[in-house]
This record gives sequence, C-alpha cells and structure tokens, in this order.
Amino acid sequence: MMDTRTLPWAVVTGASSGLGEALARDLAARQHNIVLTARTVDAMERLAGELRELHGVAVHVESLDLSVPGSANTLCERLDKAGIQPDVLVNNAAFGIAGPFIDHDDDRLRAMLQLDIVSVTELTLLLGRRMAQRGHGRILFVGSLAAFQPAPALAAYGAAKAYLLSFAEALHIELAPTVSVTILSPGLMDTGFNTASGYSTPANLRRTILPPAKVAQIGLNALFEGRSGVVAGRINKIMAFSSRLLSRHFSAKTTYRMGQEHTKATNG
Repeated sequence: MMDTRTLPWAVVTGASSGLGEALARDLAARQHNIVLTARTVDAMERLAGELRELHGVAVHVESLDLSVPGSANTLCERLDKAGIQPDVLVNNAAFGIAGPFIDHDDDRLRAMLQLDIVSVTELTLLLGRRMAQRGHGRILFVGSLAAFQPAPALAAYGAAKAYLLSFAEALHIELAPTVSVTILSPGLMDTGFNTASGYSTPANLRRTILPPAKVAQIGLNALFEGRSGVVAGRINKIMAFSSRLLSRHFSAKTTYRMGQEHTKATNG
C-alpha cells in the first residue's frame, strides 16, 4: 500500500460537483492527496471514498461556505490543525448571477462578489505566502471566457472573472519561479452553473460545451507545464482571440443582442 505521507496535498475549492469534482479526480489520479472543500458534505464524502479506493490517496473533507467573510482564514486554520501544508491550490469555487444587473438580489450579489473575488484573493494570499516561504507551490485559478469581454446579463460575474484573469496573470510573473500560477478559462460546460445562475445557453453556443473532465485535464496540464493560462476548447480559443480584435463596446452590444434574441426565441 502506498504511503500517503509522501504525497503532495492539493486543495480544491467548490469540490462537491461539476468542474471541482473533475479537478479533484484528476489530481488524485496524478497522485496528490486531496482537500475537498465546499458546502455540501454528503457529496464530498462520497467523492472522498471513491478517490481513496481508486487512487490510494488521502482525502480530507472540509465543509465551508467561502461566500462568508473570513472563511479563507477559517480554512487555513483548519488545515493547520490537521497538519496539512498544501503544495497545490485550485481556486475553483464560484457562482454567477444572470439577468439585468439592477434586478439582482442585494444579498446574493454580495455573496457572489465575496466568493468570486474577495475569498479567492484572501486564500491565495494566505496559502501563496506559505508556498513562497517553503520555496515551491502551484496555484490554479478557474476563470471564464466571460472575462475577455464585457458580458451584459452577466455583468458582475463577467467583471469578477476579468479581475481574476488580470490577478492571475500578474501573479504568474510576480511569484515566479517559486510559485507557478495558471488561469484556466473554460467556456460553457455541462455543470450546474446555468441552473444556479439563471443563465440559459443560446443555441449558437451549445456546440462549444465541453465535459468537465476534459476541461480539468486541460487546466491541470497547463498548471504542471508552468503556463500562465489556457482557454479550454478550440472554438473558445478562437472566441477569446477574436475579442482582442473588436472594440469592447461592439463586443458588448453584440453579446447583448444575441442574448436578447435567444430570450425572445425561448419565451416565444
């Protein structure tokens, strides 16, 4: 039996389902012990059992809501208590809110910004500082294709992911070569994001949908290759590159018009 004490630890936030689950499975297959953290305990415990049985790794479950202020510090305190020093941090936990910005619920908007911007920044500071002190570490951010242009009807979410894109690319330079930082920018995936956010995928974008396992593989390959970032999917790469050639105003108007037409067709 493998001695798990010799394996590196990886923390995966938002690890109860979707891309977070896929990232945890891929990291376990790469022989990393895993810290799963999310709100849903039962799903994480089931996943933990599977990872232990399939890959012989140690798995530590932490039930925590990272949309609560101070939660990043709480997670680090719990890791310290468990004697876990992560070598890999995967900042995956996030949610979005779709629809007109002025119609958003105040509390839900605040929770989204806390999770998507504040907590991820704080957790990166706390664990990234420790990695730098130890002389090694890797950090993967999960961004979004929405970061590359203004996103009407996903305005605050897109802006949060744009912050993350800039933040990660800056840290890739700032923390090198001691800590390697990578941002994964997926497009649409077959996860629960649409249900949670209220976003409905336009028909012309459905062909870009990728399975979470494929996106996880792409992101982790880029992380371990030391790349600054990767856009998952050939069509998504074209879309991200095209955004550089168009004005942000034109991109925003086009995206908004497409969304309006999709809404009319769906409701019609």
